[in-house]
Amino acid sequence: MLKGPFLDRNWMGQNKDYESSDIVMLGMPFDGTVSYRPGSRFAPEQIRLASWGLEEYSPYYDKHLEDCNFHDAGDLEFPLGNTVKSLDVIEENVRQIYKDGKRVFGIGGEHLVTLPEIKAISEFYKDLAIVHFDAHTDLREEYIGEPLSHSAVIRHSAKIVGFENLKQIGIRSGMKEEFELMKKYNTLIHEHHELDCLKDKSIFITVDLDVLDTSIMPGTGTPEVGGLDFKELVAWFKYLSKFNIIGADVVELAPDYDSSGASTAVATKVIRELLMTM
Repeated sequence: MLKGPFLDRNWMGQNKDYESSDIVMLGMPFDGTVSYRPGSRFAPEQIRLASWGLEEYSPYYDKHLEDCNFHDAGDLEFPLGNTVKSLDVIEENVRQIYKDGKRVFGIGGEHLVTLPEIKAISEFYKDLAIVHFDAHTDLREEYIGEPLSHSAVIRHSAKIVGFENLKQIGIRSGMKEEFELMKKYNTLIHEHHELDCLKDKSIFITVDLDVLDTSIMPGTGTPEVGGLDFKELVAWFKYLSKFNIIGADVVELAPDYDSSGASTAVATKVIRELLMTM
């Protein structure tokens, strides 16, 4: 019998037992509506492999990954070319996670994967709010006639939770109408204390990695210059750690556009710190 050791393709520091875990990491390798550069479907697998290059200890939180008690369930399998069925697969699995009394940590994939997560979670939390990190507004009604688009994901998610329960951080690109919508509902914020209105809410954090500046995150589908640096993002996470975080996801890494592997390494570290936040 072979004795190995063999390469582990799950996240390091995970709890191998689903039943005793508190958080379930769920890979969602879907990029069927990407409007510019595809390839985020390859992110979950690459992120898992890159995780083994990280330390399990976070100096920002003085915690180890084992303290997070998360289970890596692996990647979902989707019917290629069928967006509706793919989203249904996500919604069904996320619903089961919450039926089992756990919280989801999604890894995309493109940003549209957030919508079925919100649909499922909203069945369990009537006070659900969304904190959205992104370069883009994602507040369109549709993109080229298609409402199920990563460009419209936050608009449709906000219809579920209410625009008054949406806060957006890092936004610097979008249509004039989308910026007017943010102004109407006061969703775009710039200071930590502006999150305090969500203190009594159950919060889902969604991080589109293009919120980070292109100098450290070129490997994404729609890069936008002028973004946050890593320490700024972690400072937002640390502030949010005082809140009731009931789920999260990290999306839009497209690893093949950064042959150095640096973008994947950054994405992996973002995930580590966001796990600590929960």
